[in-house]
Amino acid sequence: MTLPSDPSDPSDSQRSGELPSDRGVNREGPPGSDSNPLGEIEHQIQDTERSLNHLKERIAQVQRDRQRQRELQNRRDDIRREVRQAKNTNPSLLPELKKELKQIQATLEAIELNLESELFSFSALREPFWQALRFGGIGIIIGWLLRAWAS
Repeated sequence: MTLPSDPSDPSDSQRSGELPSDRGVNREGPPGSDSNPLGEIEHQIQDTERSLNHLKERIAQVQRDRQRQRELQNRRDDIRREVRQAKNTNPSLLPELKKELKQIQATLEAIELNLESELFSFSALREPFWQALRFGGIGIIIGWLLRAWAS
């Protein structure tokens, strides 16, 4: 067996069956989740980017909902003033104004529900729930062990 005199000599690698493009490649096995920490980091970065995009979309939606809520509240106040004026001047407009007032109130309630639902979501409680369950369970087991040991 002869040693190659020049590591950049392609003739030596071709004789041993190695391709020039294979040099410097880690041959410890196929890349998996355990052997490729960069792939895992890239996956975590992609998950974080998706979460960030979802958060940005939610913030934009909340801003739109709040703006719409302010507009509807202003319109509701205007209609209430018009109802007071219509009682004295033109009572025939009252049913239309009351109908519009009910529609605005229903829309406002839907917007408020949408805004509140994102402030308190069950998916946000997922991790604290499992943490409490895990450590609560450990506490119960330790308590049982201490009680058995003490008696």
